[in-house]
Amino acid sequence: MSSPDSRSHAGGRGPALPDFPWDSLSEQTAVAKAHSDGIVNLSVGTPVDPVPPRLRRALSEGADSPGYPATHGTAELRRAAVEALRRRHGVADLDPEAVLPTIGSKELVAWLPTLLGVRPGEQVAIPELAYPTYEVGATLAGAETVRTDATHALGPARPPLLWLNSPSNPTGKVLPIEHLRKVVEWARERGTVVASDECYLSLGWESEPVSLLHPAVCGGSFEGLLAVHSLSKTSNFAGYRGGFVTGDPELVRRLLEVRKHSGMIVPRPVQDAMTVALDDDEHVREQRERYASRRALLWPELERAGFTVEHSQGGLYLWATRGESAWRTVEWLARRGVLVAPGSFYGPGGEQHVRIALTASDERIAAAADRLSESG
Repeated sequence: MSSPDSRSHAGGRGPALPDFPWDSLSEQTAVAKAHSDGIVNLSVGTPVDPVPPRLRRALSEGADSPGYPATHGTAELRRAAVEALRRRHGVADLDPEAVLPTIGSKELVAWLPTLLGVRPGEQVAIPELAYPTYEVGATLAGAETVRTDATHALGPARPPLLWLNSPSNPTGKVLPIEHLRKVVEWARERGTVVASDECYLSLGWESEPVSLLHPAVCGGSFEGLLAVHSLSKTSNFAGYRGGFVTGDPELVRRLLEVRKHSGMIVPRPVQDAMTVALDDDEHVREQRERYASRRALLWPELERAGFTVEHSQGGLYLWATRGESAWRTVEWLARRGVLVAPGSFYGPGGEQHVRIALTASDERIAAAADRLSESG
């Protein structure tokens, strides 16, 4: 368990946040950039492929938007989100009124504990290996963080918020229906809100990810449940900052009221582009195929170079180890011009792993594979 530091970087007027993890990679970045064929940056999950033309047109056509956009989003956007979840993920009976657009998903992850009224000293449960912003969000609310993948490890605790992430960032682990259902049952007995970060839900490989809102998980009731979605990965939308949260209508109404007062609004042209993206499954399929081909090229070369790839049943990352310190592996790869993220960024359990992103061009992924083959 970690406790927020009561100190602040600004004269004691707020919680002290950790250093941004990727800032610590500057030395390894310089080593990788010195490679004769340039760096292959697999350390971050930022999309590199073009934004689909239909989405760009929708953004451009909505550019003449002089008035304030609706915090709740357009009716067309909310309808498109409901229909996309039904078609793509089997989520039934969602009310469009229970859909709320967000400025990407990271800001919602960071502010959700505060928006839900989590109080200082309360607990926010996050995965044992987790996207760092879950812990940052708890810290911003003055709450404590407890890392666990098993609800029984929480004992009699009744945390106001518990995060799930499947497929996982960083490990790519996919949680089965039975596990998700048990978490929902446990949380409802205690009045805990379950928030599921589902931004990789369309990227299942060996295992098919299931939404927290699927009837086989939630029993047809969305009470106490929130699903967070992002268009960044499947629609190359990271630069547009478009996502949404949905689930329990009462919780979404509470979030909407706070966001109205605080001006947390998705720009109208972005809402228009989101609507088109959610109505179109073909570009999602095409992007998925790009990631699949990169994954198929890189995985075997990692194994031939002495890595063991674990989990990685879904998502945009390969979770790999050479049975040594994560930083030693980062340095080994940097000398070959390949930059990756140490697993320790995501929690103590990642100290012997690295996270390797598939978010590089086909040419750069091929270059990384070639360099690994020369090392094997």
